[in-house]
Amino acid sequence: MTAKDFRLNASADGATAMDEILDVIIIGAGSAGLAALREVEKRTCNFVLINDGQWGTVCARVGCMPSKTLIEAANAFHHRHTFPEFGIRGAEHLTLDIAAVMRRVRRLRDSFVAGTLKTTDALGDRAISGRARLLGVGRVEVNGRELRSRSIIIATGSRPVIPAPWRAFSKQVLTTDTLFEQITLPSRMAVIGLGPVGVEMAQALSRLGVNVVAFSEQAAIAGLSDPQVNAVAIELLKHEFSLHSGEKADLDTFGSELRVRAAGTEEIVVDSILVALGRQPNIDNLGLETLGIGLNEHGLPPVDPHTMQIGDLPIFMAGDVDGCKPLLHEAADEGHIAGINATRTMPFCFARRVPLAIVFSEPEMATVGSPFQSLNGKNILVGEVRFEHQSRARAGQRNQGILRLYAEPECGRLLGAEMCAPAAEHMAHLLALAIERSLTVQDLLRLPFYHPVLEEGLRTALRDLAAQLPAGNESDLGSCSAFNVEALD
Repeated sequence: MTAKDFRLNASADGATAMDEILDVIIIGAGSAGLAALREVEKRTCNFVLINDGQWGTVCARVGCMPSKTLIEAANAFHHRHTFPEFGIRGAEHLTLDIAAVMRRVRRLRDSFVAGTLKTTDALGDRAISGRARLLGVGRVEVNGRELRSRSIIIATGSRPVIPAPWRAFSKQVLTTDTLFEQITLPSRMAVIGLGPVGVEMAQALSRLGVNVVAFSEQAAIAGLSDPQVNAVAIELLKHEFSLHSGEKADLDTFGSELRVRAAGTEEIVVDSILVALGRQPNIDNLGLETLGIGLNEHGLPPVDPHTMQIGDLPIFMAGDVDGCKPLLHEAADEGHIAGINATRTMPFCFARRVPLAIVFSEPEMATVGSPFQSLNGKNILVGEVRFEHQSRARAGQRNQGILRLYAEPECGRLLGAEMCAPAAEHMAHLLALAIERSLTVQDLLRLPFYHPVLEEGLRTALRDLAAQLPAGNESDLGSCSAFNVEALD
């Protein structure tokens, strides 16, 4: 496409009108929108970026980064419980300044947001603040004016789910959009929902001294589907806070306090609750119905995950708004794909990465490749390791958790893994690489495992799998050829 300068002409009343048709309109300046912007900018300068509300990504402002900052503070304080075993005395005299913790969260959060704002600030008039609405294919209304474009990228993101009746409880009901703005923390909190965010925040809040009670309507927590890994995760978390899985919670008021009720559980009075029931796409009044294409029960159009194209229209959808995988690296990939395809005559089909999800609890939890649920009932082999007796984990007072690997029964090709284990974030990345490369159990066992490292636990699980495979090479090492010296082959 020919790159053209985008110009806005000011009318007498200060309104603006387009000189010409744009090449691309990007709606939303979150992680997906900014990833799309990077690709669009390489190919044309005839575009606009429209954003409703505050600029700066969900990750930087209210998601990944402030939550991990809070988690780091919570873990640092919690580790005082390991001091006596290490021979460190005086842990009982340590205190926590919650207000200072929250100030640091916001200070770092603001620096993360500032980094994302540099990109959009440089756009000048091509960055438009306002709520966009689709008027049809190639037509967008914003701030009372109509813009026309050859392609449109929808990356409007998502927001926390709050059941309508609970909204009446006002400031006592928190989400991650409001939690990090608190000057201090209440003494009693309920966490409703134990997906990845709920698990992370429930543990962090408990470690910061909050009396936490947590509820999950689902029996499985943190995105886990392997019953054995899930059972270990729940058991470990129950040592830190009250956890009720498989129980739907409801709210009521008792004077100025909140009461949380669940089947089989007595009423619990708390000062506030953190709602962590997932996120919903920001599609309200977006005008998707004007595109002339069928919408599903959630009001979303069909999107090709390999092109991010909506049907056969010159419109692309990327990030949390598509209701697929609310993870930053997935949103960035989708924005990347959408940005490239929005500037092409024919969309290009991209392969997607190996699925990877990590929960930053202690122990960390992770799912890589095919989860157990998708393999259940199929003919697979399972390798397992528990970390209670793993040497490096014992040395660091981190000896708890489980890792389970899934492999094909004939060739030993790795299919996936689920874990609740120390250093899960690192082992998950290693396994994602192995699965992407279609490596087998023996391929991985031929790699070096330094001693002593937590990854030796992974090797134990691999050896458990190897023992179940058809008889073959019994050594972890590869075989030499004719000269018995690999270097001379």
